[in-house]
Amino acid sequence: MEQKPFIPFSRPWIDDTEIEAVSEVLASKWISTGARVREFERAFAEYLGVRHAIAVSSCTAALHLSLVVSGIGVGDEVITTPYTFTATAEAIRYVGAKPVFVDIDPETLNIDITKIAPAITSRTKAIMPVHIAGLSCDMDALREICQKHNLVLIDDAAHAIPAEYNGKYIGSLGDLSAFSFYANKNMTTAEGGMITTNNDSLAEPLRTMRLHGIDKDAWARQSGRSIWRYEITTEGYKYNMTDIQAAMGLCQLMKLNKQHERRQNFVQIYQSELAKFPQVSTPFVPDNPAEHAWHLYIIQLHTGNRDDFVESLREANIECSVHYIPLHLFEFYQKQYGYSVGDFPYAEEVFERVISLPLHPGLTESDVHLVIDAIGKILRLR
Repeated sequence: MEQKPFIPFSRPWIDDTEIEAVSEVLASKWISTGARVREFERAFAEYLGVRHAIAVSSCTAALHLSLVVSGIGVGDEVITTPYTFTATAEAIRYVGAKPVFVDIDPETLNIDITKIAPAITSRTKAIMPVHIAGLSCDMDALREICQKHNLVLIDDAAHAIPAEYNGKYIGSLGDLSAFSFYANKNMTTAEGGMITTNNDSLAEPLRTMRLHGIDKDAWARQSGRSIWRYEITTEGYKYNMTDIQAAMGLCQLMKLNKQHERRQNFVQIYQSELAKFPQVSTPFVPDNPAEHAWHLYIIQLHTGNRDDFVESLREANIECSVHYIPLHLFEFYQKQYGYSVGDFPYAEEVFERVISLPLHPGLTESDVHLVIDAIGKILRLR
């Protein structure tokens, strides 16, 4: 029997450009935080149209530092969605605050704006929306709520490069935004993240906090007249990015628009062909004001058992995934905060139906059609 081609769920778009850039850093012998990190920060800020970009070791670190610099701590509450990866709520716990979950809109899969106000208490200090799969939340409505209740808007933009809202990139609209450059993201540094902000008073503390609270990193000390002396001016963490990672990031940023075009092309094929199957709901595609980043392509299955469907795709040599198990269904969050099954019915309902299909710039149109054909065959057997 002829072996079916393997179609991976996700694969980073890495070629000789990244290999040469990383090799140059290795040859320079300066491999930790240095000139490449600063160059990457400048380029990322310029791309998004923001005043400041602060490179860190992960999106989780970016969320944590954003909460710290906002003065959020023990006893405070941060409103977010249960339909996300655990890092979103995990970062809130790092500062001793409580993640307060609000159910989702079953069409967009983003936090339901209409349910936020009833969740606000005297302890609420911030709202942390997540732009699921790369679809922007309603940033105007979120800003209005935050302004009315004097809350900080920290958006988890892990999926959201290069998502737009009203013609502006996500990352330029919140008080602080946290990006991920994990291996499966739209641009990658293998591991890494970025904080963006237009607030000058937040940017400098963030730069200092990310590396032990030291006022000058090693690169600054080596580049200046003062070789060894430094001051610790604030609490700090080990959250710095390396020049190796930043060299990759610069290459990935140059490819970002091209890879986004490829994703959009594959999405158009998925949308057109999968619309022929009434047993499948395709992702919500907005008109203005939002421009989807298409980090993930999430369908919803309305027939049979989702897990059996996933296994059938894997038997067809097609790798897929499920995003996400709602956080309130995990034992930890139930024991810690008293959440239980039934608290957020839309998140639970969607979770039982969703499947994330392969979507990355390494695909071909033929690959996408093979995925669609496999889905059709599975559905016809039901």
